[in-house]
Amino acid sequence: MELLRMSKAAERLGIHPMTLRQWALDGKVPFTWVGRERRFSSVDLENMKRGSGARTSRPRREVLYVRVSGSNGQKSSLAAQEEELRATATGEVVKVFKDRGSGLRENRPGLNRLLAMVADGTVTVVRVTHEDRLARFGVAWLKHLFSAYGVSVEVLHPKKLGGRDELLEDFASLVTTFAGRLYGMRSAEAKRRLLAETSRGAVGNRAE
Repeated sequence: MELLRMSKAAERLGIHPMTLRQWALDGKVPFTWVGRERRFSSVDLENMKRGSGARTSRPRREVLYVRVSGSNGQKSSLAAQEEELRATATGEVVKVFKDRGSGLRENRPGLNRLLAMVADGTVTVVRVTHEDRLARFGVAWLKHLFSAYGVSVEVLHPKKLGGRDELLEDFASLVTTFAGRLYGMRSAEAKRRLLAETSRGAVGNRAE
């Protein structure tokens, strides 16, 4: 048995090293730590090739997904995410989907089109800069869904948090999102009141 470095192991499977790293993070492929490096057993890799040879031989077709939380502005952030993903692409980039809205929202136009593209079999890899660009919560479910169609998810900058730090980050995300929604609701209510008062004033002036 031979223990292979990440690049050699990915080459043997016919996939990108980033895909193999994501599989390792998701527990889809066993590995051994040698110092601070992951090493992969040649035996495990051969077993994976025999079990999914048809899947790994598919041409690499990438779809990129970028998202910002705000509904106004932030075009530069969307462009920066896209540029970073394109710069690290190793296959054909067939589509870029963009959304402006909270990661807690399930019904996003770009995400819906992405799901449809995954389902029709025209893409093999979904790539994002950070995991929370796909969703604040439930990314594991999305990965399971994509894998059922033979599609993997690659995260350019995987989360390095764990335990308490990750819980605190999730809590802060919830507070920020709902505070923003509450502010938006109050702002909308204030606008409605102002319009109503203006309308009543106009009617009163006409009556005089």
